[in-house]
Amino acid sequence: MKNTKIKRTLLEALTKAGKIIRSNFGKEQTITKKGEFNLVTEIDKASEKAAVELILKHFPDHSILAEESPAVTGSNSRWIIDPIDGTTNFAHGFPIVSVSIGFERDGQLEMGGVFDPFRKELFFAEHSRGATLNGKPIHVSKVKTLSDSLLATGFPYDRNKNPDDYLDMLRVFLTKIQGIRRGGSAAIDLCYVACGRFDGYYEMKLSPWDKAAGMIIVNEAGGKLTDFSGTSLTLLGSQNLATNGLIHAEILVALESFKGLR
Repeated sequence: MKNTKIKRTLLEALTKAGKIIRSNFGKEQTITKKGEFNLVTEIDKASEKAAVELILKHFPDHSILAEESPAVTGSNSRWIIDPIDGTTNFAHGFPIVSVSIGFERDGQLEMGGVFDPFRKELFFAEHSRGATLNGKPIHVSKVKTLSDSLLATGFPYDRNKNPDDYLDMLRVFLTKIQGIRRGGSAAIDLCYVACGRFDGYYEMKLSPWDKAAGMIIVNEAGGKLTDFSGTSLTLLGSQNLATNGLIHAEILVALESFKGLR
C-alpha cells in the first residue's frame, strides 16, 4: 500500500509542477544566475515549492534533495527533485523542458518519473516492474553498432574553464555515428534512451537531481548505465553514460582517453 501511495504522490507532484511550467512558458521571467551559464527562474522555485509541499503533505518525515532548496535530511526515504530540467531552454522559450522526481530508499532508487509538459509525455519506472511512457511499456533500441547510432550529449556549466575536453569528446564521435543531438535536458535525454529514440547518451558532471529518475527509467527499460570506465553509474559520479547496452562497449572504447576526466 505504501508504494502505491508513493507512486500516486510522485505522479501527482510531476503533474502539478508541469502545469506551473506550461502555464508560465513564454512569459517574462525574473532570472538570476548561480554561475555564468547556470540560470534560475522564479518558475523553477514555484515548481519546486509545489512538488515539495505536496510530497511533505503525504510524507512529512521523508528527506528531500531538490535543486533550488536546502536539503531536508533525517530519513532513509528520500525524494530527489529537479523542478525544471532545462531551465536555460525554458528561459529562452525553447520547449525542451521536464520535471524530474526520483524516490530512493536506503540508498537504492525505487521509482522515478520524468514529465515533459509540452509533449504531455510522462515517463515512469519502478524497480523490477519495467518502464513506461504514458502507461505503455518502453524498451531501449536494438541498434547494434555505433556507426548506426543516434547519440545525445550535453555540456557542463564549467565549459568555459576547459572547453577543449568537451570539444575533443564530441570530436571523437562525429565521424563514428549517424548523428548527435544536444537537447538541454538530461532527464529527457535519458528517457529518450529508455524509449529507443536515442541509442546512447553521455555527459559530464550531472547533479543527482538531473539523473535520479532517468537512471531507473533507463535501467528498467533494459539499458546500461556506467561511468567512462564501465563502472556502474552512481548519483554522485562525475561521468555519465547511458546506452541500449548493445553499443556500450564501443562507446567505452571511444571514451578511453577520457576515463581520467573529472
